[in-house]
Amino acid sequence: MDSVLIVGGSVLASTGVVSADVLIVGDRIERIGEGIKDETARVIDASGSWVGPGFVDVHTHLREPGQEWKEDIATGSAAGAAGGYTALVAMPNTDPVIDSGHLARFITGRGEEAGLVQVIPAGTLTMGRRGEQLAHLDDLWAAGVRMFSDDGDTVADAGLLRRAMEYIAQLGGVVSEHAIDPGLARGGHMHEGTVSSRLGMTGIPAIAEVSIIARDLALVELTGVTYHLQHVSTRGAVELLAAAKDRGLPVTAEVTPHHLAFDHQAAAATDASYKVMPPLRESDDVVAVREALASGTIDMVATDHAPHASHEKDVPFEHAPFGVTGLEWAAAVVNSVDGLGLDQETFFDRMSISPAALLGLADQGVPLTEGAVANVVVFDPRATWSPTETLSKSRNAPYFGKDYKGRVTTTLYRGAFTYEMESGR
Repeated sequence: MDSVLIVGGSVLASTGVVSADVLIVGDRIERIGEGIKDETARVIDASGSWVGPGFVDVHTHLREPGQEWKEDIATGSAAGAAGGYTALVAMPNTDPVIDSGHLARFITGRGEEAGLVQVIPAGTLTMGRRGEQLAHLDDLWAAGVRMFSDDGDTVADAGLLRRAMEYIAQLGGVVSEHAIDPGLARGGHMHEGTVSSRLGMTGIPAIAEVSIIARDLALVELTGVTYHLQHVSTRGAVELLAAAKDRGLPVTAEVTPHHLAFDHQAAAATDASYKVMPPLRESDDVVAVREALASGTIDMVATDHAPHASHEKDVPFEHAPFGVTGLEWAAAVVNSVDGLGLDQETFFDRMSISPAALLGLADQGVPLTEGAVANVVVFDPRATWSPTETLSKSRNAPYFGKDYKGRVTTTLYRGAFTYEMESGR
């Protein structure tokens, strides 16, 4: 069997952070310790780098089936591997949407064919994401779906959402909510604030997020379902989330790299690379989500990787679709955020351990342990670089040409190299 020896790194192991070498034989971690020798192994010098479990993203749009001109599962997997990911949850707003078991199995199978990361399908809450009747929840569950979401839309009908929550609570699954009130957000293109007022552009108020979260948390208290809040963007959302956790509700939340890195002033030049949903918010909101990620009130980082082709984004701001890509640069952005300063253990918790725990992913998000499956990333927190290229089919990202600190140098999925910085593979 092939073997890999990672030497000189700071390793997040089951015993904590240790200076050690890691020997991988086949798809397993054979040994963790100092001064390991193996003349047959391929050696990776991890001096000055963090070594830990591969990153896990619970919110990506891989666009397959039906929108392969934007992205497909193979290219999205390659982008994920380049960003240090070994597991990606594929959102179900494809064409057709993932509202039945055979479609979920298709996603899983395509991920296995690509073989670069574990691709986990999410399923819709409602048929066709139309918010009118429940999706085939039992069928989706039998196909391995554990996260259910009408991502891209909120389930506006509270009665229907309650029934979905009750059913999914019995199954033991997760309801993942895109918390944006459709009426309050209708016709909006950016945050409702000074920038939108100056531009004369319809804005999306913070209350569009906060009002849905308040409703949903009341339903969580009623049903007991595990509830995951997507792309938190406002201080009001953070306050509701903190209060819900204080009451012991089964609630988790994510924040995106772009909501950590930018506020609504970034959209002032109407560059569609900054058009996202929910929109970039006030500087005070950015401070709030940063503090919440550091404290653990927000549990994890998720990219909301949303590829769009150039001809779709290179249009006037009002006509461009929402969304940016982010898989390849998420770790670098998080590591570079002013004042965030996550230490190694916290960094891997937010990028890997907490998201894997949410879905109970075996062999993912586990501090490195002898005998465990070798899903491993090597991340150099000191490296400075500026992204110029992408393995995604789409380039709608606000990160190109900016300087970041921290870079993934190696990713191994089940012991196999899926990304190496020098080769660009």
